[in-house]
Amino acid sequence: MRTLANALQRGKVHHAYLFVGSRGTGKTSMAKILAACLNCERGPTIEPCGKCESCLSIASASSLDVIEMDAASNNSVDDIRELRASVSYAPVSGRTKVYILDEAHMLSTAAWNAFLKTLEEPPPNTVFVLATTEAQKVPATVVDRCHRFDFHRPSVEQVASVLRRTADSEQISIPPEAIAAIARAATGSFRDALGTLEQLVTYGGSEVALADVLAVLGVADSALLEEAVDAVAGGDAPAALRAVERCVQEGRDAGAFAADLEGRARELLVVQTLAEVPAELSLTPEADAALAAQAQRVDGAAVVRLLELLGEAMEAVRAGADPRTRLELALVKAARPALDGSTPALLARIERLERGRGAAGDGLADDPPSAQDAALRSPHAAAPPAPGADSPPEPTDGDPSSAAGVAGTEVAEGPAVADLESLRSLWPAVVDLVRAQNALLGALIEEAEPVAVQGEELTVAFAASAPFLKKKAEDPLNRAAVTEALVSLTRAGRWRLHYELRGDRELRRSSAPEARSEEEWVRRVMEEFDAEELPGEQAPAGAASAQQPSAAESARAKPRGA
Repeated sequence: MRTLANALQRGKVHHAYLFVGSRGTGKTSMAKILAACLNCERGPTIEPCGKCESCLSIASASSLDVIEMDAASNNSVDDIRELRASVSYAPVSGRTKVYILDEAHMLSTAAWNAFLKTLEEPPPNTVFVLATTEAQKVPATVVDRCHRFDFHRPSVEQVASVLRRTADSEQISIPPEAIAAIARAATGSFRDALGTLEQLVTYGGSEVALADVLAVLGVADSALLEEAVDAVAGGDAPAALRAVERCVQEGRDAGAFAADLEGRARELLVVQTLAEVPAELSLTPEADAALAAQAQRVDGAAVVRLLELLGEAMEAVRAGADPRTRLELALVKAARPALDGSTPALLARIERLERGRGAAGDGLADDPPSAQDAALRSPHAAAPPAPGADSPPEPTDGDPSSAAGVAGTEVAEGPAVADLESLRSLWPAVVDLVRAQNALLGALIEEAEPVAVQGEELTVAFAASAPFLKKKAEDPLNRAAVTEALVSLTRAGRWRLHYELRGDRELRRSSAPEARSEEEWVRRVMEEFDAEELPGEQAPAGAASAQQPSAAESARAKPRGA
């Protein structure tokens, strides 16, 4: 508070101040310190003695010259009129009368209007201090008559330093890790931190241990959080569930453990992004080293996915779901993406395959590989090309790029999918990914297959008897959905899709079903959406039968029961 100190030293104290900040940041305490600086027998001074009668009465809240008013419960016009009446009296024992209005934003509009003139032209030797957590609710006509000071939320280290100083002055024995836990739980509030320390002294005396802090706060031990994150990153779902079981057995709430686990994952994400432990997260040298070490050994994608799943779990808990069930579900899905059928889970499985962990990383070694896994693990295991079809050239000893087309399946950057054979092997995975978002579109492109690739251009062919499917696939929205799935699975920059019709003999599908007619597709749409066919309008008498609408043209989808 350099500005306030200079104002006191130069005798330029303003008649009205606005202190803005979140709860527990010291707004009211600073107002009382300002009052002590103004009324100390040695003052005005920036270092009040704390021993004179004025300082002692202000500290004990018994001074007649320091009037503290709670605007949350005294927000009417009558309350402001009483304040205006008392303002006219001179100070009793000190030099200056100081009025402290806590939660000033709670005053009504009429009360502000009644207070405005007094605030603008107060009697001599009178100072107003308005403290608020919501400055946007204070009228602009009041703000521009005050000197505003913003109280920012302190860092964990700042809160910890206040706790250490208080513990030393009160002769309280408390280890550094316990102070760090209290400072973290205070979330930037000095008042909460000091209140917790007072509660701990009442709970266990002047000897405070880390176990006492965890018991009073109900937070999880950092070692338990580290164990749970390592279990998720390593694909060890049983170990993750055992961490939850230990937390519950120790009497802690599963919902609180989920919040603590989210905080730990957030810290890992910040450290991985900044490549260092920032001052905001710094606690003790041992804790900082453990956090940095875990950030190095845990994959960033696993941390992001854990954060997303924990957020979904906590949202479900707020909606009334069981906290432990949702937490365990989130941890299992994070550790075993194969159990989750969503698109992010599929991408997580692909990431694990690219890192070489495969099914062992998922903990599902006994499960048969899916179509996506098979395509990614053996992109060149497709059937031999049919006569006349495009096929990649055979690798030669003198052409390293050709050799890379065969051996590139084990490269860490991703599967080799730039050639036609790889794209054909990967096509079932593209179909499954599209089907997860749009079941009808997935069934539609299942009838096609890649037939040619040149750079970023991929040609996909339907049977010559399926022009209806080709027309639907060429819809801009459908084309964009297929392109997006193709890009996400091939790790290519972009693809340009072209659709065409080819004869059945030119397509390589060995066991694909026969092409469906337009009437069959109408029937399939009706089954998919539980619809029924409405009869077409009656044709005029004598009309030729050739003028009757076809089955596809006369079909009208109407939900049953409508």
